[in-house]
Amino acid sequence: MSEPHRLSGTVVWLLGRAAQRAHVLARDRLTAAGIGKWHYAVLATLTEHGQQSQADIGRRLGLDRSDVVAVLNDLQGDGYVTREPDPADRRRNIVTISDVGRTALAGFDLLVAEADGLLMDELSADDRACLKALLERIAHV
Repeated sequence: MSEPHRLSGTVVWLLGRAAQRAHVLARDRLTAAGIGKWHYAVLATLTEHGQQSQADIGRRLGLDRSDVVAVLNDLQGDGYVTREPDPADRRRNIVTISDVGRTALAGFDLLVAEADGLLMDELSADDRACLKALLERIAHV
């Protein structure tokens, strides 16, 4: 059954549908590996930006404080991160990715790359590069 053109003929609708498909492809792969998308995002943030406070992670990713705590609890339980009190302010925790977390992240990166590949399977290399560049502009990354 086809959607009304009023919907499928708009960029906003098409981007939303593409995002839904992308989310499912990535979620299914990450979930099978025992991790969620926010877990992956936190590990990526720690790898790219170094150790930081829980609050900084939340601000960087746009996550609520309680969601950050829940994700970090899972990641710490898996041995992917450590949390230590900040020596400068004992009320804050500093989060650091562990060697186990770095190794796991490399595997998760492959799963996300696989999802990217499936999402853009029908596009040429030039079209993929163009789409990525346009999405970065739209998303203001």
